Amino acid sequence: MSPNWTKLKTIIEIQSTREINEDCTTEKRYYISSLGLDAKKTAATVCSHWAVENKLHWVLDVSFREDESRIRRGNGAEVMSMLRRLTLNLLKQNTTSNASMKRKRKIALMDEQLLSEIINGN
Repeated sequence: MSPNWTKLKTIIEIQSTREINEDCTTEKRYYISSLGLDAKKTAATVCSHWAVENKLHWVLDVSFREDESRIRRGNGAEVMSMLRRLTLNLLKQNTTSNASMKRKRKIALMDEQLLSEIINGN
């Protein structure tokens, strides 16, 4: 075993089946963990992880149209992804407006005071 994995306690294989109309697909996903988990805790942990992942990606796609991005050169896609996440975190921290993330972005474009508050974390 690799010296980097000395704390490895759990190797997880999850098989999931997805049915859409008549189509049925099955896939396996593998995880490793330093936690000693039983099957129930493993399932809850993996579900929780994917719930957070899916919610984040949905917000990024709706607010920033991330799936439509055509940035392909060099590390541009990676840099823009990081900037979108940074922007999303700044927008979430700002509670002066109850608007959606998409709307809050548009308002900040036109309102320098709100933009300043978002950037400065006020």
